[in-house]
Amino acid sequence: MALLRNINRGLLILLVLVTFALLYNKTRLQMLPNYSVLKIGETKMGMEDEKEMDTDIPVVICASEERIGASMATINSVYSNSRASVFFYIVTLRDAIKKIREYIEKTKLRKIRYKILEFNPMVLKGKVNPDSSRPELLHPLNFVRFYLPLLAIENHERIVYLDDDVIVQGDIKELYDIKLKPGHAAAFASDCDLPSTHEMVRSVGMQTTYMGFLDYRKEEVRELGINPSDCSFNPGVFVADVGEWKQQKITKQLEKWMAKNVRENLYSSAVAGGVATPPMLIVFHDKYTTIDPLWHVRHLGWSPDARYPRSFLKEAHLLHWNGHFKPWDYPCVHLDLWEKWFIPDPTGTFTLVRPQD
Repeated sequence: MALLRNINRGLLILLVLVTFALLYNKTRLQMLPNYSVLKIGETKMGMEDEKEMDTDIPVVICASEERIGASMATINSVYSNSRASVFFYIVTLRDAIKKIREYIEKTKLRKIRYKILEFNPMVLKGKVNPDSSRPELLHPLNFVRFYLPLLAIENHERIVYLDDDVIVQGDIKELYDIKLKPGHAAAFASDCDLPSTHEMVRSVGMQTTYMGFLDYRKEEVRELGINPSDCSFNPGVFVADVGEWKQQKITKQLEKWMAKNVRENLYSSAVAGGVATPPMLIVFHDKYTTIDPLWHVRHLGWSPDARYPRSFLKEAHLLHWNGHFKPWDYPCVHLDLWEKWFIPDPTGTFTLVRPQD
């Protein structure tokens, strides 16, 4: 009898332990960490005692360690061509913070007003598949644009977002002051808005419709009711209304489509060339204001041979080398228009690739 009681007591203890283990795992699954978009203690830098002002034009630019010189060229072009007060929010990862600070403080960019924000890549956990024909498009900073209202950007009703392969030739205030239509959280440039460039676009096989970004073989994509021949837009340059973005829960919508793609491969990298653009195309379909075409002249990086007329580029307010062929690399077209704003890296780490004489 004593032996039986000991066995029963052992079984009871084992049952209790198993029950606690199951409850622990269930609770743990329900309380997975809700990662913050910014790392704690984001780095604030800039001219002494400078703070963001209501009258500032806030410009968000990402700066990865391997492309830091490109970001500095973008910043230089904005700062040099703007009469209004501009405040730069430079978003990066931890390994680049010190280098960005040094790049700015040891060059003429020391006069800009700015803040460095450290992006937390863990916020993307479970939302991005690690496969792509172009791995650089999976860089965590490519998804910063999804989280603009969560970047601790204060005192601003709207934000200008710029990719790092952009050069601004006009006054950024003109772009910032665009009149957004009621209910629109952002303004983008339509991929069908430049008739004078269509011949060049077709010559390099550029996609300008939703068919080029979404996999219409998937039922969930077809159920969206988006015509595959609808014009797409480029999210590398846009103006965002912070209030509307929050009210419409744009970030949550974008994350939903990121998660769906992980499960169902709705816009594989083979189709879209990346996974940052399709969620925005879905969420903002027929819900965005159109930017003046001259404020986003793009496709400069899609071919080392296809060139724009010089007169047209002179009129453009913003140039975008989206595509494989970047102006800090070689080959690439219209290099002189980018090099005009390039500032050599004071540490000598970031260097241009150019043909040997």
